[in-house]
Amino acid sequence: MTPALEPLRRIAAYALCHERSDGKKGLDPSEPSDQVLLVRASPSSGTPGTWSLPGGAVAHGESPLDTVVRETAAETGLSVAVAGLRNVLSDMRALPSRGVTIHTDRLIYGVTVRGGMARDRIGQPTDLARWVTLGAMEKLPLRPFTARALDLPPASVDLRPDEPPEYPSFYAVPGPDGLHRAQRFAAYAVATDPAGRVLLTQVAAGYPGAGRWHLPGGGTDFGEQPGRALVRELAEETGQHGEIVELLGVGSHRDAASLGPEGFPIDWHGVRVYYRVLVAVAQAPRVLDVGGSTCEAQWFEPDAVGGLTVTEVTAEALRAAGIR
Repeated sequence: MTPALEPLRRIAAYALCHERSDGKKGLDPSEPSDQVLLVRASPSSGTPGTWSLPGGAVAHGESPLDTVVRETAAETGLSVAVAGLRNVLSDMRALPSRGVTIHTDRLIYGVTVRGGMARDRIGQPTDLARWVTLGAMEKLPLRPFTARALDLPPASVDLRPDEPPEYPSFYAVPGPDGLHRAQRFAAYAVATDPAGRVLLTQVAAGYPGAGRWHLPGGGTDFGEQPGRALVRELAEETGQHGEIVELLGVGSHRDAASLGPEGFPIDWHGVRVYYRVLVAVAQAPRVLDVGGSTCEAQWFEPDAVGGLTVTEVTAEALRAAGIR
């Protein structure tokens, strides 16, 4: 049994980089690849001796695209270019020595190497960077998220808490300038029915973006996978049951002085992953979570969507889906 630990949340971005036998470094899954770039956790880390994809925490207001390039360079000495988002994973791990349980939402990006030279680091959280064959990986203590990202057997090197701790759905803390700041991870749906109609929700009064049309979805709970959170939010906000078809992308948006129901400015950073979702049996939309940030839900014909006033992430996700 793990003791009561302080719950923490963070968002992180990681690089998935392959090297072929001919020396070409890239990420075309259809091409044969012999090695993957990994880093080893040093004795000063929370999981010493374990291996993982290079990457780390997304700083407040930072785009995850910048995070993965910055962290890979810091940990490996290599400059990389992002090819695209490959996967989104979430996990919990308990660190009794630090008195915390951490929930991390992890964005896995495919990358290619632009230049630089792999190097080791002394006295840092990761100390080695290596190209490792898939065969050799099976003998290494991999962090669970790395094993999942590489489709390898599950790893168990992390200590998991017995159950998710209580954690508020909204959490803001004073920043270095005295202004409260909040970083939130959310999952949203570009939901369509067999006729091609698009399901959107309207932001309620008192919330940022009030009156605009938005994607169904919302913030994930502590210990919750983004796909499960999306299906839950879709039902709560619209009364629909959908099936995830594919991962479309992720948006990172910052409002340095957002005003919402809290009544005071918050430096808000939202990282929002969005999926294509099929609602096979469309129902008349019903907002079941009354009193929240959604006041209405409605099906729209595709040609009507272009005339709507939508939120930033909605416009981005609809473009990625080829709808707007």
